[in-house]
Amino acid sequence: MSAQANSAPVIIKRKKVVKGGGHHGGAWKVAYADFVTAMMAFFMLMWLLNATTEQQRKGLADYFSPTIPIVRVSGGGNGSFGGDSIFSEMTLPKNGTGASANRPASENKARGASGNDPSAEDSGEQDQAFVSLDAMLQGFGGESFVMENALEHIVTRITDEGLVIEVFSRNHAEIFQQGTDAPTQLLKDITVMIAQISKTVTNEIAVEGHVHAQPLVLKENSVWDLSQRRATQVRLMMEQHNIAPKRIARITGHADREPVVRNPMAIRNDRIEIILLRDTP
Repeated sequence: MSAQANSAPVIIKRKKVVKGGGHHGGAWKVAYADFVTAMMAFFMLMWLLNATTEQQRKGLADYFSPTIPIVRVSGGGNGSFGGDSIFSEMTLPKNGTGASANRPASENKARGASGNDPSAEDSGEQDQAFVSLDAMLQGFGGESFVMENALEHIVTRITDEGLVIEVFSRNHAEIFQQGTDAPTQLLKDITVMIAQISKTVTNEIAVEGHVHAQPLVLKENSVWDLSQRRATQVRLMMEQHNIAPKRIARITGHADREPVVRNPMAIRNDRIEIILLRDTP
């Protein structure tokens, strides 16, 4: 008994070991993969912005926009499966039949279609002619690098009024000398293309001028006069390329009242709209 009482007590020490890199040890790999994917998408986006025209970019955007096919009698257009989209205010640049408050579609989508309408048939024939003219205009892009660059300044659409060819300025590539009605070489080249396709039809032509807003409130704001003079310059250039003066139906200056982008002072608002008007019965 005494021997056991004098023996040293046995102490058991349990050491808790915390190991790192368990189930979350590979989380950084997932995060890195997401980062690489995002960077790849970003650089692809930047490449598309640089390598495509504005009309092509709108077509890509429309590809990802939601569309619901509807039957023709419910008020849809004449696209695939009887309709384009129920979102009538979303303009469809690919086929030019998108509706808006200012530029309604070529068909009355709210009413649908029933029976035989001679005026609708005539409108459809003119739409086909306008589509052919648009294809001719786009075909100029393959002729030279200069023409390809010029097409980056052109957007077309078909409206109730006719085929609208919109020619606009971009940063560091304007269609008029800044603050004047003197056309740049870019606009002169574009006018030649438009005049050539316009001579293949006999429709009357309207020319409308738009300018960007001035940054300051001036005593005498020249935007009205400037937009009018720019439209007149385009008319004169069209006539120089053998467009008969009697085909010019009107010349209009809209000043800065109809901007196409949110910033009214953006250079994108400097534009000319050349409209091949529909033939009236």
